[in-house]
Parts: sequence; structure tokens; C-alpha cells
Amino acid sequence: MDKRIVGALCCALWVLSTGCGDECVDQFDCRSDKGQPAEGQEWVCTGDNECEQRPIQTPTPEPDAGGGDDDAGVPDAGVPDAGVPDAGTGDDAGTPDGGGQGTGAKGDACTGSGDCGPGLRCEGAPLTCQAMHVAVTGRDDAGVSAALVMRYDTPGMTSLSAAGTDSRYPRWGPGGTHLSFAQGAVDTATEKSAGDLTVREVPLVEGQGVVVADGGTGNTEAFRSMEWEPGTAIAWVRQNGSQRSGISAVTPGGTGGVVQATTTGAFPDWSRDGTTFVYNVNGEGLFTAAGGGAAPTPLANAGTTAEQAHYNRVNDQLLFLANPNNELVTFEGDTTPTPLVRLYNINVTGGGAPQLVADVSTEASTDGTVDSFIASPIWAPDGTWAAYVRAYYFRPTTGGAVLCGGAVSPCQDRSGNVIFLRAINPQDGSATGTEVRLVDDGTLPSFSPDGRFVAFIKAGQLHVQRIDPATGAQEGAAIIHPKAGFTLQTGDSDDHRPRWQPR
Repeated sequence: MDKRIVGALCCALWVLSTGCGDECVDQFDCRSDKGQPAEGQEWVCTGDNECEQRPIQTPTPEPDAGGGDDDAGVPDAGVPDAGVPDAGTGDDAGTPDGGGQGTGAKGDACTGSGDCGPGLRCEGAPLTCQAMHVAVTGRDDAGVSAALVMRYDTPGMTSLSAAGTDSRYPRWGPGGTHLSFAQGAVDTATEKSAGDLTVREVPLVEGQGVVVADGGTGNTEAFRSMEWEPGTAIAWVRQNGSQRSGISAVTPGGTGGVVQATTTGAFPDWSRDGTTFVYNVNGEGLFTAAGGGAAPTPLANAGTTAEQAHYNRVNDQLLFLANPNNELVTFEGDTTPTPLVRLYNINVTGGGAPQLVADVSTEASTDGTVDSFIASPIWAPDGTWAAYVRAYYFRPTTGGAVLCGGAVSPCQDRSGNVIFLRAINPQDGSATGTEVRLVDDGTLPSFSPDGRFVAFIKAGQLHVQRIDPATGAQEGAAIIHPKAGFTLQTGDSDDHRPRWQPR
């Protein structure tokens, strides 16, 4: 999130009628994707959702004043067929995790991924330990988006689509041998696409690709908030006009076709059982839906502002963002306030009250305060760590707030967004210890399946940092992937989070 959560919330959760551009929704997106502006200049996201550098304007103090979403109803009951994908989309090349962490080095023979060391999975013929892949979305110098895949430890990216063809939002299937992605040009003014939802094998086979849904069968003008593994189906949020609401799904290799899973809601996330997902409905909070035609279940204890929930892979705990006190801040140049969200954890099956994982913060500063809110949370797969972004901003005594990280006093030396880790007790879900500062100026953290690496995007490049699983501390220098003609995107928030290949 950082300030970019405003775009994510407006577009994917609140479904405001203003729409959101593909290049930017605010100056923070511009700075993240294009770097710092020239001296005396600042980034501005124009009405055409394009980044422009303009002279910094000194705000005029304000006088003392004296003192669409359609997600209104509870979704229906239907969810996708729980059938496992057939051999065309299943785990037909890699091997399962095996439930453990081995010592096999890269290139060593293996019988399962549990034989391999950190960052490795068992694959190929003959079976050997090889580095896991990471999938991201980039944009080339001509403005064409590309769904990209790369080994986490090796420079070089491969596009899933043909040269000059727009593609985005790659998602791994169960077993890590297939990738889905949206393909087709997007109108940046309306974010509408006549594209397809396509599945390809990994390793990539030239010319191979299966379209599993298009705009017509998928009942959408763009495939957004897509999620696949560990689910047996690919889920997405439908876009129709300016609205993004309602979840559909398709099981590659199945016989049921596209299913309307819910009539409303956004941000689906699959549980470890592969057939149940959590999602949020604006103003109502979190729901879970499962197969068999049962009605969705509201998670009332999470509160009505709960959103962007994520499961881990070992228990039924959920991370989610919420603004229970309805605290808001208005940034300079914005007309819509930004919610000051906190990060919580809740046990889906055990009930009980949400537990605070990361709070907003404030500290005194000259002529105002330096504050922060939380964004882009994600689990370590084993549920022992949460990663998130803390977005810092300066709130002056008068006038609009300004994000840190630019040439704005008094926080010009502060990073606008910082990735933190927080340890979680997997038994009761409580946050333990103090938050661990992982990296400045990074965003969209993502844990490797073995929990030993965190991938994130910084200055348009993929970074991969090894961590100590006991303390969360960095181990060695980060692996930095050169842009190689592609600037990695962050403006669509969780849609652009790096995705690790399953073990």
C-alpha cells in the first residue's frame, strides 16, 4: 500500500466511479516506478493517469474552520467446482514439498522438494534441486506490460506473452508447473480490456498457451485481483464499467466452465484446503465461501471495515487491514481522504477478537507530525511471520499531508515506505517481540514457500533478501535483478506483488 493503497482501495475495494489509470493513481506510484524527481520538481499524477514532473508548490495555509460501491448485499452461495485440474494444468513436472526443508544444493539429485535446501525445489528429468521462480509484471520502454518469470537467483526475465502483446498479473497454479495471466491490451483511461485469461506450462513451451476464459465468458472487462494456488480454481474480481465487484472462477482442465462464485465482494484469497476463499464486501467486512452451495459465512468479529485478508498455509488465521476508528487523512492535492488502516490477525475457526499486529504511528515534528499507516500485508507460509509496509507521511499543522521520501521538509530524509516483519505465534495468533525493519523504500513483500527469502520491488527492480527465520534479520546482501528493459510495476498494489513458484 504506501500511498498507493489509495488507488487499490478506491479501485478494487470501494469501486469509486473515477476509475484508476494503469501508470499511476498518485505521486507515490510515480516515485516508486520512475525514481526521485529532479531537484526542485515533484511527481504529479495527471488527470490522464500519467506521471509528470512539475515545480514544487509551497502550500498555502488553510484558514481555521473553527473547529460507489455496489458491495452492499451479502453474496450468493455458488463457488467453483472443487475438482483438481487435469494433467494439462496440474503438478506434472515438479514434485511436492514433502513437508520439510532439506540440505540438497542446487543441481543435487532429489526425490522431492523436501530434499532441497532453501530457495530450491525438486524438478526436471532427472530430478534435481533448482532455484524457484518468481513471477512479476513489468513494463517496457514502449509502455507495453508483460507478465514475467525468472529464477529468483539468476538475472534474466522471460515474458509469458509474445513481443508487443500486453500481459499482466501472473499467478502460479498448484504444484508450480503452470502460470495463468491476463493477456490483451488495456485502455489506460478506462482500464477495460478485451483480453483473455491464459494458462502456460513451466518450463515454457514455445507457442503453448490455453485460454480458459475471456471477457465474455468471464463476464468482465478486466481480470483483476486474480488468485490461483493453493486453490483448485483461478478466481478473479469482475470489472464492469467503473465497478469492480463480484468474484468469478474457472477450474483449468475442468468441465464446469466459468462460475459466478459471489455476486459482490473483492480481494479473494484461497485457504489451504484449496476450495474455500475469504473476501471482503465494502461496509460489511469479511466473508468466507466454500463449495457445495452453502451460504457464505460472515466473519463478524473482524468488523465492518476489514479488507484485504490473507490466509497462511498451516492454520486458519487471517491477516487483514481495518480502520475500526474511522481515522482519515487528506493528502495535498487529493479530494478523497485516505483511511489510516492498521493490521490485524484473527482466527477464522476459533473466533475471538482480532489481535493487533501493526498499529499506526505518530511522532512530533516541527510544525506538525510524522505519522504512518500500514499497507500490503502478507504471511510467511508457515504463519510465523507477517510482512507489511509502513507508509510514512508528514501531517502539517495546517494544509494537506505529504508523503515522506521526497524533497519535503521535515521528513525528506525519511523513506516514504519501509518493509517490516513481525513475528506471530502460530498457536494463538498473537504478535510477539518488536517489528523488524527489513528494508527502506521497498514495497509489496512476498515470502518464498520455505519462508527463507522475501522478494519485494524497489526502484522498479526485483530484490530478493534472505532472512534468518528465527529473528527476521537480513542474511547477506539482497539479490537485485537488473531491469533488462522492464520496469516492474507497483501501482496496482497486490495485483503487482511478486509471486513465488510453489515448492
